[in-house]
Amino acid sequence: MNNLFLLLLLPVVGAIVLAFTKSSSVARWIALVFSLIQIVLTVPLVCSFVPDAGIQFEQSLEWIKELNIRFHIGVDGISLPLILLTNGLMPLIVLSTFRNDYKHSFYALASFMQSGLLMVFAALDAFTFYVGWEIALIPIYFICALWGEGDRIRVNLKFFVYTFFGSLLMLIAIIYLSQQTPSKDFEWTSFMALELSEYAQRVLFWAFFIAFAIKIPIFPFHTWQPDTYTYAPTPGTMLLAGIMLKMGTYALIRWLIPVIPFGTQVYAPIALVLCIIGIVYASIIAFKQYESKTLVAYSSIAHVGLISAGIFAWNQEGLQGALLQMINHGITVVGLFYVLDIIKSRTGTNNLNDLGGLAAAMPKTATLFAIILLAAVGLPLTNGFVGEFLLLKSLYSLHLWYVVFAGLTLIFGAVYMLRLFQKTMLGPVNPSYAAVKDVSGVELLVLVIISILILVIGIKPNILLHLSEASVTQLLNSVKL
Repeated sequence: MNNLFLLLLLPVVGAIVLAFTKSSSVARWIALVFSLIQIVLTVPLVCSFVPDAGIQFEQSLEWIKELNIRFHIGVDGISLPLILLTNGLMPLIVLSTFRNDYKHSFYALASFMQSGLLMVFAALDAFTFYVGWEIALIPIYFICALWGEGDRIRVNLKFFVYTFFGSLLMLIAIIYLSQQTPSKDFEWTSFMALELSEYAQRVLFWAFFIAFAIKIPIFPFHTWQPDTYTYAPTPGTMLLAGIMLKMGTYALIRWLIPVIPFGTQVYAPIALVLCIIGIVYASIIAFKQYESKTLVAYSSIAHVGLISAGIFAWNQEGLQGALLQMINHGITVVGLFYVLDIIKSRTGTNNLNDLGGLAAAMPKTATLFAIILLAAVGLPLTNGFVGEFLLLKSLYSLHLWYVVFAGLTLIFGAVYMLRLFQKTMLGPVNPSYAAVKDVSGVELLVLVIISILILVIGIKPNILLHLSEASVTQLLNSVKL
């Protein structure tokens, strides 16, 4: 039993313990301890990882012998950054709940979801990947439905139906692929070795793409996202935007393009156009939003559209930029949603028309909010800059017009993000909020950690880029589009 297996097992153990912990205050501390242990277990994994192109910490156990299914997990330079993101953000998400009264079942669901997320990123068997995919979906549905607000039941039913439909398409595609392998197995390497007909690849591309595009989400499969992010409890929104959507972008790199290369070659231009339409469309809608969580939700669609476009560019800059920007987006969007949650807890509203001038009473919040917001805009020396630069460079190598339209995310993002800051922190002070308290304690700790990560990655992006470089190079050499 190695560290990687423990990383998947520990959140399940934590979920079981938390399910039987009746006290909310005790449960939050237990959840924090388990999430911190995850980081402790992740450190030796990272320290002993050799940044070459091979699969490391591999473990394969017989699971369902009759169907030739194995529990096969391992890590390479593409999956390790996503495991780091998952385990790194979980303690911050747990800490963000400390001023709220969430029940023990909330923490149990979040911990169980963490196990599913890690299984997705570590899976080298398609059945294992699918099980992790579904394990991550079910807890977040209940988190959003039970602790959300507004019209949460209708919104989350739409979210569930969308994602379950995508999962069904993916499952059918996985079963078909397994039946084409000589030993009828579900191994990633077996899938990559298949020589599928052109017709089969065309059909399979859309089965996988729709499943992953819904999760990301890519236009026009995005319609579940804005309302779900808006009505979900803030920790649920953090889990969705910070980690869960990365399942889709990661799956494009691991399971779609390498397994269906001809289908990707045929339809990549369409996918690229959909990604770029999503960037422009979501940014324009974000201009008009006065509900701050909805604004950030649409901005997230624009950012992941750029990440997905970089993946479909299928070159070194695109894949490296996409992996880096997955990490950056996760850190930044968690910070944005947390600041907005803090503002709502002080003022009772997220409506930008009712806010303004909060920087006078909340100078620490305003300073940290500015750092996080500038990272979302992609200011040099913040984590968002290098990732976006690589992604745009990758699109430029394909066609000038791709980068012209995709680059609008920088201009539009600056407009709606600076407008968000101006509407909340600057301008005339609303007398009702003149005496609100600034961040302190746990709130300050979370925002400081996020701000430090933004600046460290922005100044030294090679901390992450060197982990994935060899694996990305090998993948590009083995899969030519």
